[in-house]
Amino acid sequence: MEWRLGIDQVKEDHRVNIERALAPESILPLDAADALLVGRAWSKALGGPCPVLLSSGHLFDLSPVALTMSGLLEIEDLASKLKDTSRFAELGSLASFLDGTAGELLAPADLQAVKAAGVTFADSMLERVIEEQAKGDPLRAQDIRSRLAPVLGDNLKGLVAGSEKAASVKALLQEMGLWSQYLEVGIGPDAEIFTKAQPMSSVGCGALIGIHPKSDWNNPEPEVVLAVTSKGKIVGATLGNDVNLRDFEGRSALLLSKAKDNNASCAVGPFVRLFDGNFTIDDIKSAEISLAVEGTDGFIMTGISPMQAISRSPENLVSQLLNRNHQYPDGVLFFLGTMFAPVKDRRGKGLGFTHEIGDRVEISTPKLGRLVNWVEHSDNCPEWNFGLTALMKNLAGRGLL
Repeated sequence: MEWRLGIDQVKEDHRVNIERALAPESILPLDAADALLVGRAWSKALGGPCPVLLSSGHLFDLSPVALTMSGLLEIEDLASKLKDTSRFAELGSLASFLDGTAGELLAPADLQAVKAAGVTFADSMLERVIEEQAKGDPLRAQDIRSRLAPVLGDNLKGLVAGSEKAASVKALLQEMGLWSQYLEVGIGPDAEIFTKAQPMSSVGCGALIGIHPKSDWNNPEPEVVLAVTSKGKIVGATLGNDVNLRDFEGRSALLLSKAKDNNASCAVGPFVRLFDGNFTIDDIKSAEISLAVEGTDGFIMTGISPMQAISRSPENLVSQLLNRNHQYPDGVLFFLGTMFAPVKDRRGKGLGFTHEIGDRVEISTPKLGRLVNWVEHSDNCPEWNFGLTALMKNLAGRGLL
C-alpha cells in the first residue's frame, strides 16, 4: 500500500482534536474563495431542508432555483446561474450551522441514488481476497496476507482493469488456484457497482457514523464521490466514507448489503464542489485522499492514497453505472472506491484494525475540504426517519410545492 505518511508514523502536526466542535475553515477547501460549493442544510428558521450555496462563509438558500439537490444538479450551466448571490436569501453563517444555532449541515444529496464502485484499487483488492479466504476472521488474516501478498501484489501492480494484460493475469492466477470473485470485478471487464445507501439516508459532516454492534472487524473507506446527473454527466465531486464491516462481508459476499447499508453508515460531504474553470475532472484524477483516525484510547492512524492508483477511470466507472441498460432519473452520488484497507493492529497482535466507539474519522483533500465524523454503534445513532414522503410533506407545508 502506498502511504506517503506511513500507517505507523505519528506526527504532532497530523494529530486531530477529538473535541466535536468544527470550525468552518477546518472543513473547507484550501481555495474555498475560488470554489463553487453547493450542499444541503436544515434551516431552523425555515423549518426544513434547503439546497444551499456557500459564499463568503455564509449559506444562501437555493430553493428559488431548485427545491432539491437532485434538481439543482440537473440544471444546465449551473455555475453561471449561481454567480449573483444577491438573488438568494442568506440563511446564516456556516459556523452557525456547524454549532447548531441556525440548523444543521446535511449530506449534499436527497433524491439521488447513492451507489458505489468496489474493488477499484489493487491494494484494497488484495484485502478483499484476504477477507474471503479468512471467512471474516481477523486472526487468520495476517497469515493469509503473508502468503498471498507476494504473489498477488506483483501480478496486480499497475494493471488496467479489462485489458489484455489483465486477462492474462487472470488465466495465470486461475492456474495457481488463486482466482477470486473479488479479482473478477477488480481486473475483469465488469466493475462491481452496488447500492451503498438509500436516498436521503446519508449523514453529513459532523454527524455520527454507524458501525453495526455485532461487527468486530470494520474500517472506514475514504473515497471521492462524484455528482452525476440523470444523463450521466459528471458535474462535481465531494468526499465520502463508505463504512465497511470486514467480518460480515468476509463471511459471505452475499452479506454485502448488511456490511454496507446500516443506520448512519454512509457519510458524504461537506459540500459538492461544482466543476468550473478552477476545478475539473483532472483535479479528481490527480487528488490524494488523506485519512486520519484518532480514538479516545489514544490510537492514531494516518495515511494518504492517490487517485492515480485507481484501476478504472472515473469516466469508465460512470459509463458502467449509467447507460442504456440502467437509468437514474434523479441522478447519482457515486463512490469511486478506495485503496485503503488498514492492517495496523489495534486490539492485539494479528487482529488488524477495527473501529472503537468515539473514533474521530477525518477524510480530506485540498480541493474538496474535509469530512469529519465520529463513530458510534448504528443502533445508538439517530434513527433515519426523514425520507422522501417526509420531504414532500415538509416542502408542501412550507408552501413550496
